[in-house]
Amino acid sequence: MSTLTEEIKKPETLNDVERPSANALEHEAIYIMREVAAQFEKPVLLFSGGKDSITLVRLAQKAFWPAKIPFPLMHIDTGHNFPETIEFRDRLVEELGVELIVRNVQDSINEGKVVEETGKYASRNMLQTTTLLDAIEEFKFDACIGGARRDEEKARAKERIFSVRDDFGQWDEKNQRPELFDMLNGEIEIGQNVRVFPISNWTELDVWSYIQKEGIEIPSIYFAHKRDTFLRDGLIWSAEDDVVFRADDEQVEERMVRFRTVGDMSCTAAVESYADTIDKVVAEIRDSRISERGARIDDKRSEAAMEKRKQQGYF
Repeated sequence: MSTLTEEIKKPETLNDVERPSANALEHEAIYIMREVAAQFEKPVLLFSGGKDSITLVRLAQKAFWPAKIPFPLMHIDTGHNFPETIEFRDRLVEELGVELIVRNVQDSINEGKVVEETGKYASRNMLQTTTLLDAIEEFKFDACIGGARRDEEKARAKERIFSVRDDFGQWDEKNQRPELFDMLNGEIEIGQNVRVFPISNWTELDVWSYIQKEGIEIPSIYFAHKRDTFLRDGLIWSAEDDVVFRADDEQVEERMVRFRTVGDMSCTAAVESYADTIDKVVAEIRDSRISERGARIDDKRSEAAMEKRKQQGYF
């Protein structure tokens, strides 16, 4: 696999976009990245260490090559991330020589701004919003680039590529700007900021196919491996840490699994899989009939769980 710092070919112009969608999607994302750099004073790329944000990093490299990525990466760390993801994050930013800003949910808990959840389904995922909004205010970021995609969840399906947030970081789904003919309007009032989604029109398969095509390195937990796990509500949970609550009657069993999505360990389940190479993962995703968000328990708290979080300032 090639590393992210190896020489990258200069992107073709937008007029050279071709069908089917692989080049068109890449060109669109690069165009969006450049619009962000042109229209905003202090953008930041929200980086989780997952496949989507890693794809964004590659696209940012292509957008500004041979210069360095002109904005920092920022990770809102719940303290409950998979160790493989944190190790990959640190190695990647060192390799790229980019600035990484880390803000911790634990600090928000210690300061009394949020309250740690308890119980069987306790998670820090929702607590990230306060930490994120504080970080945006601290650094005065006016554009936050994220890896959300419309195919993931219905709330994300109706959000614009340039998504304006108000003074409190809130999203009003009934008050969105038109984006006709790829014209992106970044004009905002004082106090507002914009969430930007360059891969909004990509699918999970598009992301994996791009990773395959580009030879992009990703954290090892995306590939099949043996792990101590237990079953709850039809989902497979990791038993290799003390973050995920496990009842006495929930038996631990070693399974061959991988993770389709990488989030807070307390709300991210695994799937049984023998896909231990990128080619096998792409083939598996191609045959799948279940969304990757099906393994995220935080989306199952209510029918409108994601939309409510976004209205409060979530990613």
